Amino acid sequence: LDKKAKEEIQRLNKEDSKPPFFFTICTSREGAVPAVRDFGSNSVHITLQKMATQDVNSIWLTRKFYEDAEITYYENLAKAALTPLAGEVAKARQRLIESRDTFTSSVESVDTGAIKFIEKKVMEFDKSINAILKQLNALESRVASLEKSGSQPAPAKAPEPKKVEDDDDVDLFGSDSDEESEAAAKIKEERLKAYQAKKSKKPALIAKSNVILDVKPWDDETDMKVMEQNVRKIEADGLLWGASKLVPLAYGIHKLQISCVVEDDKISIDWLTEKLEELDDYVQSVDIAAFNKI
Repeated sequence: LDKKAKEEIQRLNKEDSKPPFFFTICTSREGAVPAVRDFGSNSVHITLQKMATQDVNSIWLTRKFYEDAEITYYENLAKAALTPLAGEVAKARQRLIESRDTFTSSVESVDTGAIKFIEKKVMEFDKSINAILKQLNALESRVASLEKSGSQPAPAKAPEPKKVEDDDDVDLFGSDSDEESEAAAKIKEERLKAYQAKKSKKPALIAKSNVILDVKPWDDETDMKVMEQNVRKIEADGLLWGASKLVPLAYGIHKLQISCVVEDDKISIDWLTEKLEELDDYVQSVDIAAFNKI
């Protein structure tokens, strides 16, 4: 209801001591138009706004319907007033103006000293690059000149003229030069023989490897001592067994970890593994734990 309708209703309620008015809503094609009807008096129908000129389609005689319609009507008006496009544009414009007014420049003062230092370093770097380029160019030119000179065939040396021996150099009485050369040759030959004999006495280097094997049993009932004895019974030229120990695995089962030294030219690791796996009463599998060249 608008302001005038509310004032009129309040005035009528004050004048009449009868029960409060019952309100109805008269609707027309143009929308809801409020009106008041007093069923306790002489059934006077009071039209508050433009009732005489509007075409009434229906009348609600129940107050609850009237109140619901009134609430819906004003809620729609409030929603329309809250979100108009012009209002949103105005709010956005206002926010932009406020942000512009409160904007403070965040640009910090530039450190000119640092810029000058960087420029100086860049100039020094350019000088160094230019010096390196000059050296590279000089090196390229030198290499090119060397290639050209190397591709040209060297001039053939002229045969040296044979020297004519003078008669003055002839030793008519003989000399000891031949005897001295024979003695030097004998000494040299003896020294070579002594060196060869000394060299032959040195033992030749033999390639060997140190291998650590993990020998796993079938279960915890396997006698590990007997298994180790059977493992050490495997003998061959170039095979030397070393230290051993028992390493726990799980559930009371231990594996035999044993080391050996083999000559690479005589013993193959695959052959040794196959020999160990042939002890199938004790050995389940064999793994190589470590392999090092000596």
